[in-house]
Amino acid sequence: MIHYRTDKEIELLRKAGEITRNALLEVEKYVKPGVTTKQLNKIAHDFILKNNATPSFLHYGGFPASICASVNEVVIHGIPSDRVILREGDIVKIDVGARFRGYNGDSARTFPVGKVSDEALRLISVTEKSFYEAMKFAKAGYRIGDIGSAIENFVISNGFSVVRDYVGHGVGKDLHEEPEIPNFGKEGRGVRLYSGMTL
Repeated sequence: MIHYRTDKEIELLRKAGEITRNALLEVEKYVKPGVTTKQLNKIAHDFILKNNATPSFLHYGGFPASICASVNEVVIHGIPSDRVILREGDIVKIDVGARFRGYNGDSARTFPVGKVSDEALRLISVTEKSFYEAMKFAKAGYRIGDIGSAIENFVISNGFSVVRDYVGHGVGKDLHEEPEIPNFGKEGRGVRLYSGMTL
């Protein structure tokens, strides 16, 4: 079921999103060779608690950590560990969520570890830009397929491919809500977007 949020709920979601964004910025300061993904988890965990929120991911569906930390070819849902040590040239995807007064923020970023290849930097850049291409269609009146199509077209035009096994999603009181938002799609297809939906 798709939920439509009130202005008050959207303000709480904005605050949860702000804490989530700032947790990513805090983690970014410590992404360097020699650091473990478990250390990054503790940094995010402590930051979220210090900001009067709770980590959305911790114990969600049995997940044992406050962040997902996925290194190099690991696409998503990497479990932080003291055995996973960041090395020069790696890229690490950090996915984090913060729950504030019953509402969740959820966001991910990819960070270079030290000096990385030009191709890795290009992958990070194209991925980030594809998000902003998608945001052009995350407005009332468009459809989910418009978002997915924008992502897919931009990524492919830059020589990469999209992940088809995982999707974006709605967010609110639950961490994962409808609608699902694939990284691919057909313009004019799928769920229509209305004011009050939170993705």
